[in-house]
Amino acid sequence: MEYTLTSYAPGSGCGCKIAPAILSEILSGNRTMLSFPSLLVGNTSNDDAAVWDLHNGQALISTVDFFTPIVNNAYDFGRIAAANALSDVYAMGGKPVFANALLGWPVDELPVELAQQVMQGAISICNLAGIPIAGGHTINIKEPLFGLAVNGLALRKDIKQNNTGKEGDVLYLTKPIGTGVIATAIKRGVADAAHIQAVTESMCSLNTIGMLAAQHEQVHAITDITGYALLGHLIEMTEGSNVSAELDFAAVPVFHGIDIYLQQNLIPDNTYRNWNAIEKKVTGVADMHSFQLLNDPQTSGGLLLAVAPDFVGALENLLSQNGLAAFTRPIGRLIKKTNFEVNVVLA
Repeated sequence: MEYTLTSYAPGSGCGCKIAPAILSEILSGNRTMLSFPSLLVGNTSNDDAAVWDLHNGQALISTVDFFTPIVNNAYDFGRIAAANALSDVYAMGGKPVFANALLGWPVDELPVELAQQVMQGAISICNLAGIPIAGGHTINIKEPLFGLAVNGLALRKDIKQNNTGKEGDVLYLTKPIGTGVIATAIKRGVADAAHIQAVTESMCSLNTIGMLAAQHEQVHAITDITGYALLGHLIEMTEGSNVSAELDFAAVPVFHGIDIYLQQNLIPDNTYRNWNAIEKKVTGVADMHSFQLLNDPQTSGGLLLAVAPDFVGALENLLSQNGLAAFTRPIGRLIKKTNFEVNVVLA
């Protein structure tokens, strides 16, 4: 019997995140109140992971990420979920050192063999990263879910945050956007096999470039693009950095063939959720194409880097040397604070 994992969950991948407004309500009054001098990055900001000072020049990076299936293949689901969780450590400038697995499985609905395949997929990605899955936790639950809790290390001086961008910084994105659109097509059973393969391999690719870029002080801020879409995560960067951004829509990389699905309005429901959270903070989203893509919830997306103008050439060389030559075109820049967080330029 062939199982379609995406049919067992209403949301898929990072698109199943709780809406930004609801998350803010949940966290309201529940932020860390006590003072912990060693906690360099905690839940008082919207960063990708927590960071703890080890007082030896190094810092511990800790994160957890899990979600429901975004593809129907169990092995690939495990690969994608693992790469997505590891990305948080890379986005902070760190190197993962080990992970623990989080598995929720409807044991009365789906074969245990599929859960084994999920784990095998995750192990394959962790092997690529050179780390073990050292332990974990499992529960019997109505919807399948999987992810990792990851610990990493970095030199304290190399830690990067999403709220440290500077006016004039040039913006780069290291993967195409559109995973939410293609995931919706997969869920509806209309996705082309070549498009499924392309988006799967992108989601499974590791964001190790973050660890490399972080070693350069001219790289001012890094974040990964996930469920709140390119606009949502860029706004986290601008708000935290007290700047605005100009975004060149034509320069934003997208998956080949995605217009086929956009023309059918095959977009996730959470595209509208994302827009509702930021609509008043953005100007220039004047057509359906930019609306669909810039608000598309990403899973295991690329890194957004804010780089000093005098480091642009070096950054582009670094990208090219690490297999990312296709992403050496800037997608925008950080500018002086305006009435809007992001100005989207369509032409």
